Amino acid sequence: MKTKHRSRAVWVLLAAAATALALGAASAQDKPKAAPKAKPKPPVTQEELRYQAGGSPLKGVEMHQDINPKAPQMTKAEFDRARQVYFERCAGCHGVLRKGATGKPLTSDITLAKGTEYLKVFINYGSPAGMPNWGTSGELTEKEVELMARYIQQTPPMPPEFGMADMKATWKVIVPADKRPKKRMNSYNIENLFSATLRDTGEVALIDGDSKKIINIVKTGYAVHISRLSASGRYLYVIGRDAKINLIDLWMEKPDNVAEIKVGLEARSVDTSKYKKKGFEDKYAIAGSYWPPQYVIMKGDTLEPLRIVSTRGMTVDTQEYHPEPRVASIVSSHFKPEFVVNVKETGQILLVNYEDVNNLKVTTIGAARFLHDGGWDATKRYFLVAANQSHKIAVVDAKEGKLEKLIDVGKIPHPGRGANFVHPKYGPVWATGHLGDETIALIGTDPVKNRQNAWKVVQTLKGQGGGSLFIKTHPKSKNLWVDTPLNPDAKISQSIAVFDIGNLDKGPQVLPIAEWAGVGEGAKRVVHPEYNKAGDEVWFSVWSAKNQQSAIVIVDDRTRKLKAVIKDPRLVTPTGKFNVYNTTHDIY
Repeated sequence: MKTKHRSRAVWVLLAAAATALALGAASAQDKPKAAPKAKPKPPVTQEELRYQAGGSPLKGVEMHQDINPKAPQMTKAEFDRARQVYFERCAGCHGVLRKGATGKPLTSDITLAKGTEYLKVFINYGSPAGMPNWGTSGELTEKEVELMARYIQQTPPMPPEFGMADMKATWKVIVPADKRPKKRMNSYNIENLFSATLRDTGEVALIDGDSKKIINIVKTGYAVHISRLSASGRYLYVIGRDAKINLIDLWMEKPDNVAEIKVGLEARSVDTSKYKKKGFEDKYAIAGSYWPPQYVIMKGDTLEPLRIVSTRGMTVDTQEYHPEPRVASIVSSHFKPEFVVNVKETGQILLVNYEDVNNLKVTTIGAARFLHDGGWDATKRYFLVAANQSHKIAVVDAKEGKLEKLIDVGKIPHPGRGANFVHPKYGPVWATGHLGDETIALIGTDPVKNRQNAWKVVQTLKGQGGGSLFIKTHPKSKNLWVDTPLNPDAKISQSIAVFDIGNLDKGPQVLPIAEWAGVGEGAKRVVHPEYNKAGDEVWFSVWSAKNQQSAIVIVDDRTRKLKAVIKDPRLVTPTGKFNVYNTTHDIY
């Protein structure tokens, strides 16, 4: 069996093993003493496994091996190999320090009590809680099963911290601010430009939305997670999962990098100051890290780091200290000079006032674990964010600085930015899809004219299936688009569901986007619908492996017919695409 398939299998195994450990199930050879019955955890779905399988950049970071005399012996080579597998496949769910994140804890105090043979049984035979029988199925060799059973009994290694000196050592101003253009030096329709992530090459493709031509391929960090625009629309900020930020000047003759910095060892989020008063537009940028758990405020035009703040602290529910609460997402308020920082493991939403970065004022709002991504309602006053493993949406009033409501939704909501539209019966709503089930939740967002519908699920739609990552519409559109790229059924992952907003009960039309791409063999997962500025085109990434052809498919929003296909050898593993105008103005 190929190594990459074995690595994935080991990861899946660990995720399921954590479930089995948490339930305290016993092997046939060694049943533990009876314990109080715990509420059964639902089986792990294929959609969840695919979502958590992304590798962490920490896999290549040197870490100290703490020799625990109680743990099974491991050579340094064995430890390093097992550690690499863990950070490639497991850390996203169980955390860097194995304290538990969206998955259960795998710390040595738990695993040592079980022992190697006990752990091997579950790895080998699986469990009804969702762990596959990777050993008996032949997917893992006996040696691989035993290696990971020993590794999770070791003391978890801790990656190094990353402070101001570390950041400044990586900070580069490629083109000083005073040497940049004083006016736009190109003829592109910048507001209709797209920044497309080329996930596996560490690049973004800047694509002219009018001509559908690639303007430039810009070197960035690995697996760019998001692209964000400055308030003026001039500067494009992209952040890789390796915590590298690139600042791209769209006014240049050929838009390209003008500054870069690493803000940690692993990260996901970046945004910029958008408050229109007091000259804050384009003044600051902010980024949040997975490791170390912290956020940093920078100068908007150079990325010079100004202030670092740790997010380590107490969880919102059990009030226990968490050593690695990751910054999942950040948005910029339109009502105040504030950044909204969402901290995953603690369930805390931080309103960070940037009027005086040397004397930060931070409002802490307790929401729910585990915060992830979200977006503004149509008025841009209320921020709705998914607490995905709590199966809730938290609503924050950015004007009043308080939690408005916690709303129960489906299993593992994953909205991206969500989708705003006017429901024919319930008025303004915001929509989210789900990773764990096929539902789409529509939440009322108008507490003034539609108070009876505000901050509750007013309608639940049925999509193609679980595994949805993004949902999208546009103020000028009558369509609601829902992707399902992580669904295990290829027919579902390679297509898109589109609802008529005026007749939602009719159900979706399914469009064969991957088939329209005409790219031959490959996974061809259809991901991330994104509108052009005019709202009359929807762009989809058809995402295959690095060694296979991918494409971007453009659909006419009114007719739902194929309009264009962008194919280019440089379009390697395209995923997220961000239209400059829509991203600048938070239109979704």
